[in-house]
This record gives sequence, structure tokens and C-alpha cells, in this order.
Amino acid sequence: MKILVLNCGSSSLKYQLFDMKGEVVLAKGLVERIGIGGSLVKHTKGESSTVHKPDIQDHSQAIKIVLDLLTGPETGVLSDLGEITAVGHRVVHGGEKNAKSVLITSDVIKSIEECVPLAPLHNPANLMGIYAMQKMLPGVPNVAAFDTAFHQTMPREAYVYGIPFEYYERDRVRRYSFHGTSHDFVSARAAEILGKSIESLKIVTCHLGNGSSLAAVDRGRSVDASMGMGTSCGVLMGTRCGDVDASVLLHIMELGSSASELSDILHKKSGLLGVSGVSSDLRDVEKAAEDGSERAKLACDILYRSVKKYIAAYAAVMGGIDAIVFTAGIGENSDLTRKSVISGLEFMGVKLDDSKNGGLRGKEAIISADDSKVKVLVVPTNEELLIARDTQRLAK
Repeated sequence: MKILVLNCGSSSLKYQLFDMKGEVVLAKGLVERIGIGGSLVKHTKGESSTVHKPDIQDHSQAIKIVLDLLTGPETGVLSDLGEITAVGHRVVHGGEKNAKSVLITSDVIKSIEECVPLAPLHNPANLMGIYAMQKMLPGVPNVAAFDTAFHQTMPREAYVYGIPFEYYERDRVRRYSFHGTSHDFVSARAAEILGKSIESLKIVTCHLGNGSSLAAVDRGRSVDASMGMGTSCGVLMGTRCGDVDASVLLHIMELGSSASELSDILHKKSGLLGVSGVSSDLRDVEKAAEDGSERAKLACDILYRSVKKYIAAYAAVMGGIDAIVFTAGIGENSDLTRKSVISGLEFMGVKLDDSKNGGLRGKEAIISADDSKVKVLVVPTNEELLIARDTQRLAK
């Protein structure tokens, strides 16, 4: 089976084409600046990449260009589009109705549309990709893999907020959390690396990137996660604030900010950027801290401390911990972050091996000391592969 996986953002489109015999990536790429001018397509086939600069008005046109590249004489890996067996779509928000990947039907599309108010930037773009594929490849199965699905196993006490219960019953205001596909993939892969059944393990997964979240994965099930109804809470992120007292938000509004201005502050002007005044990229902030910037050092320390707190809290929630997994851009590549987070957790039986951690970037590894009771791992995430596997299973 050849599976095409699409991840449609508000103005972007990521894609990967898998040959599921051996789970090989035949081609992949990124379409940027859809509908806003200056569109760019980077297409990779094997070891070679090409860059294209067409004018792309919408996602339908972007997908048409992708399909042309996949079948083109120079860029193609398919003789014709009939080789595509099924298409998997990353959908950000599935609400409470979608607790696992599903074959897309009219009812599923309706449920995704119902979740648009919960993810107004992402779900409409995800739907555009679905509509476009249904039009261009009629009869080919489409599968939706939801970012929120993995966390639907959380107990009520983990996802209901301490506000009047009517807001949950009537408006479904609750913790949903995100990055579920990533947490699912890396926790399962960590169990494989350790040679143990995931049903026997208590794991804290740390998806740390420009957007970050942690999850408590108890015997393969998410029982708590740091993001909430939206994507701004939890640990400090690139431009997002992390956990903030609600009184702070009310105070900022009383100082004159509107709801839309407050949203802009919390999502685009806070986090590493807001505290450091340097950048939203941790590499830049860590460099500034090394060069003596006190605000940059403070931003780093807030990040390290917030991740450390969640790890310890989730160990308490699960009644123990067997492994800590780092993934995503920061988690996979910043040995300083991993060392700073683990430092101080020795009381829990966590012991890092500096020789294994130092300089490790983007590779699978166990970086804890041999005598560490709690194993620490780096596992590069591969959400697209998990989506492709779900798509293959459901399309069959």
C-alpha cells in the first residue's frame, strides 16, 4: 500500500508519501504561504530536493501541485495517482466524539466542523485538505487522525476545570490537550527500546518544541497532559505563556487590553520571546544566556523548572515512574535542556549519564546512567508514520 499523509495548516501543507512495505518514505515536502503571496514548495525525493515558487491561492491548488510533483517525470515517485491506496489527514481537534483515528465519513466531517470553534485556525484548514482529496481522488479512502484523540483516556478529574459545571455540560469547556499522536508514538517506541510491554510501564513523555506539552502515559493510556482546552497552558513555550494565574489575565484586561489583544499577548508575545526579549528560538535564548543576558537566563530557567515540575507531578499522578522520554525540536536536540530538567530529580531515582547525553541530537538513545532506576530516553517523534499506520489499518 502507498499512503499519502497530509498535515494542512492555515497557510501551509506538509506531506509524506509512504510505501508501507518496509514503511519507507518515498517523497515528502512542505508548501508554505498558501494564499498570502510568495508561495514556496520544497519537495524531497530520496536525497534530492527541489524548490518551486508557484502562485498558490488555496489548499486545493496546493494539493494539486503536490500530486503533480508526485507523478512528475523528474520529481515523481508514482506512475499515476491510482497507486495511492489511501490518504491520512492530521486533524487538530476531534472533541469528545473522536477518541481514535477513523475512516472519514459525512458524520466524521460534521464532527470536525463542530469542533471549529475549539480550533478556529486549524480545523478549517484540515477540512480543506479533506475536501480537496475527496474531489481529486474520488473513491480513495481518507482517514482522520486527531491530535486530541490519545488524551481522551484521561479521567474526569484530569480534564474537568474547577468552574461551574454547566460550562462543561453545555459548552464542553474542558482540558483536551494536544500533540497526542506524538505522545502515542514516542511512548510506544520507548517501550520497544526498553524491551518491555507498554502495559507494564509508567512513562512521562516530554514533547518540547516551539509548542510544548507533557503527558502522563500510564500503561499505554494518557491519564493527564499539560495543554488544556487551548494550546497556551502547561510549560513555557516559544511565544506561548504556559501556566498563568487567571487573575493575571483579568488584570491585563482591566489595564485596557481587549480579548483579541490578550490572545495575541498570550500566544504570540509571551514565552521565551516575552521573557528573554531575544527570540522565540531556544537556541538563540541559550546563546544569549551564555553571553550574559539575565533575562535570557531567566527564560531558560523558567522552561527547565516548569518541565521538571510536570515530570514530578505526573509521577505522583501515576503512583510511580519508569521512564522519561524527550522528543520534538528541543527535546531531541538540546542536551542542555535535558540535563537541566533532569538535574534535581535524583531523589526520584533518575540519574543522567552526561557522556550519553552530551552532543546527542535527533537520535534514539537511552541517556540515563546504567544504574538509574528511572530510564531517560531521547526518541525522535514520527507522527506521520503513526498516521500512515492507522490509515493503512483502517483503509484495509
